[in-house]
Amino acid sequence: MRIAIAGGGLGGLTLARVLHRHGIDAVVYEREESRSARSQGGMLDLHPESGQQALADAGLTGRFRSEARPEGEELRILDPAGRTLVHHRPQPGSFSGRPEIDRGVLRDLLLDSLPADTVRWQHRLAAATPRPGGGFDLTFEGGPSAGCDVLIGADGARSAVRSLLTDATRSAVATLVELSIDDADRRHPELAELVGPGNLWCIGVSRILAAQRLGNGGIRVGISLPADDRPIDDYRGKRALLDIFDGWSPTLTALIEAGDDAPTPRRIEAMPATTRWAHQPGITLIGDAAHLMPPVGEGANQAMLDGAELAAELAADPADPDSAIRAYEEAMFARIHPIAEMSARVQAMMLAPTAADDIVRFFTRRPAEPAPVD
Repeated sequence: MRIAIAGGGLGGLTLARVLHRHGIDAVVYEREESRSARSQGGMLDLHPESGQQALADAGLTGRFRSEARPEGEELRILDPAGRTLVHHRPQPGSFSGRPEIDRGVLRDLLLDSLPADTVRWQHRLAAATPRPGGGFDLTFEGGPSAGCDVLIGADGARSAVRSLLTDATRSAVATLVELSIDDADRRHPELAELVGPGNLWCIGVSRILAAQRLGNGGIRVGISLPADDRPIDDYRGKRALLDIFDGWSPTLTALIEAGDDAPTPRRIEAMPATTRWAHQPGITLIGDAAHLMPPVGEGANQAMLDGAELAAELAADPADPDSAIRAYEEAMFARIHPIAEMSARVQAMMLAPTAADDIVRFFTRRPAEPAPVD
């Protein structure tokens, strides 16, 4: 059984790792040139029932705990004047909640757990053609080709595999603009103190100025705005961003001014929470390829759980991959539907005109619940 995994993100690598633990080989085709080709983003909070469970299935709990930051769960929520609305402090040193880990560190942890030849770098899937007798012929940009018996799309929001199963479309739900601040303790100690060891949310009317402390001592700044028709390039200048936050405390907008590089904007997209497809032999999807959701804390966690659960089904009966895929899909659809609906509600709440009041009520009602940060 030749298994091809399109995409070397957290979901695809978790799938490959759990398969490897069961003695099943797979090839991961990844479009990036190498593991260090680009930044993997900020910190990720791993949930016990999903991301942490997947790492346990992968046999990597010990390594995860050696790299994770329980203190990163701390959350401070401020209003535009800089007044504290909520301050959530986790139990020191406890892994019972949702400890944070750098996305790049987590990806390296998974990569290092696999045989060196598992990931084929610089392989962007261009087309997958079903074979008459089963399986697929794979064509990659630049000319390389390969074949497989089972194809798993783990290739993210703009999946090339998805169209073989469903015509589900993506729609914009928000605009996110990111900046980074390096070596914050030395260069910007006042901002390091403002953000603290975890996450900072400054919430206004239909806009959020957020910051996240990274494991390397830097700060990742994110600006969330409602989706609109404004050209994305309009958000590439600091002056335009400062105008959006006109009237806010200079203590908060200093996070924008301190950014080391030009702002990086992108559209945040999601697929309908009801997305599913009719089973087809030898092919399925995991992660954002299967259920693209707003980034409110579930996406990466559910992708990793997808990978672990699909691997377990394939390992339970490797002679009948179609039955394994069918069982995985039915369980995944049932699990994801309410999570996708919840993620859409949280996204809408966070950018609503009444966001500050709604979020304070949310955390006051559930004071021990960790922040839903992705």
